[in-house]
Amino acid sequence: MAGHDKITPDGKKLFEQLKELAKLEVKVGYQSEELASIALWNELGTKDGLGIPPRPFLRNSVDDNEETIKKMCYLQIEKVAKGETTVSQALSALGTMQVGLVQHSITDGTFEPNAPSTIKQKGSDRPLVNRGDLAGKITYAIGEKGGS
Repeated sequence: MAGHDKITPDGKKLFEQLKELAKLEVKVGYQSEELASIALWNELGTKDGLGIPPRPFLRNSVDDNEETIKKMCYLQIEKVAKGETTVSQALSALGTMQVGLVQHSITDGTFEPNAPSTIKQKGSDRPLVNRGDLAGKITYAIGEKGGS
């Protein structure tokens, strides 16, 4: 920086926000170990005799909405840069959006049908929907990158 260049207070605030943003991430998933296991079995399928075919609702929520997610990221970065929102608010907006995308993937996705025995047991032929836990209990958390 040349001797006559100065960072304004707003510029300093922006750099602080960008440093904070670089350290944080949004994680979307399940807090209960039981639901995390059910989600994993359904996402990847099983080969251990349970016979659950892969139903990649988490991956699909990202893969099918890549452009929407990118646009939202750019919009939130722009809002932070303009001082219209905080990093925390921007990440919350992204988390909320992604939760909605996962819920949509669960309820409206096209997956291999349930087995007749599963339909009989749960009284429905809708894959991934039983009590509504997978769609209803997906959450997001904001944390440090690389943290658990």
